[in-house]
Amino acid sequence: MKFLSRTIFKIAALYCVVLALLFVLQRQILYFPSNIDQAPEAVGLTGVEVVRLDTPDGETITLWHAAAPQGRPTVLFFHGNGGEIADRANRFQAYQDAGFGALFVSYRGYGGSTGAPTEAGLIADARAAYDWLIARGVAAQSIAVVGESLGTAVAVQLAAEREVGALLLGAPFTAAVDIAARTYPWAPVRLLMKDQFRSRDHIARVTAPIFIQHGTEDRIVPFEFGRALSDLAGDGVTFLPIEGATHQMLYQLDSFNREIAFIESVFAP
Repeated sequence: MKFLSRTIFKIAALYCVVLALLFVLQRQILYFPSNIDQAPEAVGLTGVEVVRLDTPDGETITLWHAAAPQGRPTVLFFHGNGGEIADRANRFQAYQDAGFGALFVSYRGYGGSTGAPTEAGLIADARAAYDWLIARGVAAQSIAVVGESLGTAVAVQLAAEREVGALLLGAPFTAAVDIAARTYPWAPVRLLMKDQFRSRDHIARVTAPIFIQHGTEDRIVPFEFGRALSDLAGDGVTFLPIEGATHQMLYQLDSFNREIAFIESVFAP
């Protein structure tokens, strides 16, 4: 009996240690920033202005900006949890080639930006970037907010509270905590997770047209999470399943072209 009690105690102690580590390291598990801070020219882009923008809470974030030609929309882009905006140069180029303006946001802690990522921090960065565009004279109705993966949660929260012309999401989810709960079913992640990114609490307040594309074979953000978020969005959403596609779809030209076609349809003269 003593042996059984000791065994149970050791297992319980080990479980508590694992939970403590999961709690302490959770942001290292969620965010994978790089901070190489390459210049746009180093990744083949031209006509791009690098902006260092001070946020209201004291950080300095990096933006890549190309102004829209007269009468054309501007894409406000939020990337996923890994790398930095320099890794998305082909996406930036695709928007330029389509005749759009573009503003790519490097969150705090990512390429060229100070600080460390948190949910509140990423949302603050998104608001600051949006306000910078508006201050530059860009009309709210001409802004197409685009998010990929984790960036979809940033995009949804911004579009729920600010006027935008369109919202486009690649591989979104109901909430980051919902994915975490599936990944760690043995842990009380809904109690422990700091940055839960609950897009499901905000999507119904978005009044702009919404476009969602999601690969049916996505194993990073499973397809059913994107479908569920689409169902919560109500009217005005276009949901496009990409048969056989994985999460890598988000970084391919076909994905950008589908976004471009939707933006063109929304902002057609």
